[in-house]
Amino acid sequence: MLGHLDMAAQIGAPAAAVRAHEELFAYWASLKAGARLPGRRQLDPAAMKRLLPTVSLIDVGRPARDSARPEFRMRLAGTGLYGVYGREITGRRLGDIYSAAAADYWRVELGKVVAERRPAVGVHNLAWRGAAHLSILWLRLPLASDSGDIDMILGFDAVVGMAQMHSGIRAA
Repeated sequence: MLGHLDMAAQIGAPAAAVRAHEELFAYWASLKAGARLPGRRQLDPAAMKRLLPTVSLIDVGRPARDSARPEFRMRLAGTGLYGVYGREITGRRLGDIYSAAAADYWRVELGKVVAERRPAVGVHNLAWRGAAHLSILWLRLPLASDSGDIDMILGFDAVVGMAQMHSGIRAA
């Protein structure tokens, strides 16, 4: 995950966000059996309890008739994601959660996770939510069924950017 550390340093991500990503990645990697990807049934929520508020599980569905890309639906979204999205997103498809451009971004990124069978990390600005000063540092980890097909993606988002507002008043 060296590239992850480099990217996080470039955007000035808080050390806590980087550590949380590394923690979830290490847990996911510990569940791998050689080249075999872990599956949903192997995940133990107690092992990632501290991270659960911004963890998500994304179902990977079959491509629609008019598309080669799989369909994605939020199976589960941690309670901390409600504040990011301004509503409950569990059970919703990408087009129901995001603007058209943001939904396309996520289709491409999640499609890469499925096609390459590898984790992915990136930064996505929240301007589409009217919060251009904030971004999410995201991590997406593939989960495979017993047949080896990627049927779910484990996600983790850390909000980065302006964490607090300053009043401009200084002590004398």
